[in-house]
Amino acid sequence: MLDDLQSMKGQFGPAAARATIRLLQCARKTKFRFPADLIRFHELVLYLRAYPQSPHVLRLADQILFSFASRLRRFDRDLFEDPEISGIAGTGLSTAFSYDVAIRLAARYPLAIDWDNYDHPGRLGSVLAHIIPLAREYSSVESHLDWRYWFGRARGDLKWLLARVDRETYDLLEIPLRWELGDSPAARSRTRIPRRNVFYHSGPFLKRSDVSLEREFAAPEIPLTRVARPQKILDVILDTSAVRYRELWGFTYPDPAHVYHADLGRGVDFYFFGVPRQWRLPLRAYHSGMFFKNGVPIGYFEGLSLFERMEAGFNLYYTFREGETAWLYARILKIFRDHLGVTCYSIDPYQLGHENEEAIESGAFWFYRKLGFRTTSPAIEPMIRREEARIAADREYRTPRATLRKLAAAPIIYGGGKEWDRFDLRRLPLAPEIPPGKNAPEERTYLRRMQRDGELRRRFFASDGF
Repeated sequence: MLDDLQSMKGQFGPAAARATIRLLQCARKTKFRFPADLIRFHELVLYLRAYPQSPHVLRLADQILFSFASRLRRFDRDLFEDPEISGIAGTGLSTAFSYDVAIRLAARYPLAIDWDNYDHPGRLGSVLAHIIPLAREYSSVESHLDWRYWFGRARGDLKWLLARVDRETYDLLEIPLRWELGDSPAARSRTRIPRRNVFYHSGPFLKRSDVSLEREFAAPEIPLTRVARPQKILDVILDTSAVRYRELWGFTYPDPAHVYHADLGRGVDFYFFGVPRQWRLPLRAYHSGMFFKNGVPIGYFEGLSLFERMEAGFNLYYTFREGETAWLYARILKIFRDHLGVTCYSIDPYQLGHENEEAIESGAFWFYRKLGFRTTSPAIEPMIRREEARIAADREYRTPRATLRKLAAAPIIYGGGKEWDRFDLRRLPLAPEIPPGKNAPEERTYLRRMQRDGELRRRFFASDGF
């Protein structure tokens, strides 16, 4: 049944919709015996919710996902907390969130200190000794104190502690927090944003070969709307990342005054923003955002920019990696090209597979290469040409993992002059010259000024970073 359901991904039209409905109706009544099967079922249904063939498929998918917590009651929930699959309704997670993320989550969800998994309770003791006078009395003469006892005596909880320590102290404590998701809207099974017009796929997906970055960049600008009251969407974005054990700088410190929305088409909403002045990076301009397919969060983007160059980080969540990825990526780059004036995009080796087996498994290097990215390493270029010749000669040929790791040893880049191929931020002066505009309301102003300043550009390109 799961194999049959898997085969419905990417199949569209009335016949495919009817087959999917039959399978979902059957699966809804099935009691799964093995955690791996239940996890697979969840991801398949979540995919079909994001890429439905019909309104009936969408409704069935939501019914299954919204009742998913009840399916986990007879399983060991620890089996569902791995970062690769965390966030399913009815499960929980335990991790040491940063101070700012912990504050935002604790304001809306019942987070608690996970004492059973706290490896450094002594660190908390040194803080409690300054907060609770009687605890300080005992700590001065006793060598081993039960700090959990003193925490309980003070009727302390996470909010109590967060209100009494500063950011730096809390982060040094490395306190694991337990988050029981239950039927929370933060659970991956249930996270949705409103979308009036659902896009029902009636034909084949747009393939990579259908997509041209050059053609996309030449198209009319994608309209942007400034979000007037963005707190709800910013909370959804933070939650979506947190249940996957991830914290992104921009999601932790978003600029609520400058949140933008773009309808990318085909049921995709993209929300993006910078960071407020106090959290900006010293040199590069920072922007991040999350994209939603028919209301379901399917991935995020992070961009760090200097002049016309952006280091572009794109992550499509693993559940959705068979759905129009190249088209989506091109649309997002188009947004930032028009909004920020960036025309050169650099991809870090990690995203290609350097010390990242997930990227090796997905063939990330070839995804970017086929969109027109070039390697910044003259030593790697001959290896790419050899692999491309082998692929052209044999459609069944697949680049070996060992070769993919070699191809991922250097950044790749699209657009821009060859000077950017040599750029290395780590070689810049420790106190680089900062152009005017860094403290403007939006860092877009900073980037635009940078792009217009020919003298600054000359001095910058004469620095040790090239």
